[in-house]
Amino acid sequence: MSEPVTVMNAPIRLDFEIGAGTAQSRYLKGLMEGKIRGQRCPVCKKVYLPPRGSCPTDGVPTEEEVEVAETGTVTTFCVVNIAFSDRAPEVPYVCGQVLLDGADTALLALVAGIKAEECRMGLRVKAVWMPRDEWKYSSENIKWFEPTGEPDADYDTYKEYL
Repeated sequence: MSEPVTVMNAPIRLDFEIGAGTAQSRYLKGLMEGKIRGQRCPVCKKVYLPPRGSCPTDGVPTEEEVEVAETGTVTTFCVVNIAFSDRAPEVPYVCGQVLLDGADTALLALVAGIKAEECRMGLRVKAVWMPRDEWKYSSENIKWFEPTGEPDADYDTYKEYL
């Protein structure tokens, strides 16, 4: 009698396209113009970045566009020791949540221009853009964030965004 099959390798490939939608399309268009835009909730006044088209708390449309700064604060981060992206700096590198000035939600982004062991919560950073001739409708137009040289942000200014 033969043994039952308990493991089987079956390679699968799924090809799919995702439509950006209205809010994301405006965000991506802004990135093509070298601007970072979010949307403000008319009720709670929070600026969502990237924009979602509606406020998850109040359930109302967010139509007011707000340009936010290219500078911000690292709120949390992790050190990555595996190179899995051709955009990634040499390992180890840092992937962090960056709260841009003027936004109320943080972006997940690479943090470079600093040794991984020197990254910290509160670090002030600025966007480093790809060369303009490489821009497309993509968040990859921002290559990563690097330190501004400013003093670290006070914990009280970003603690509610952890």
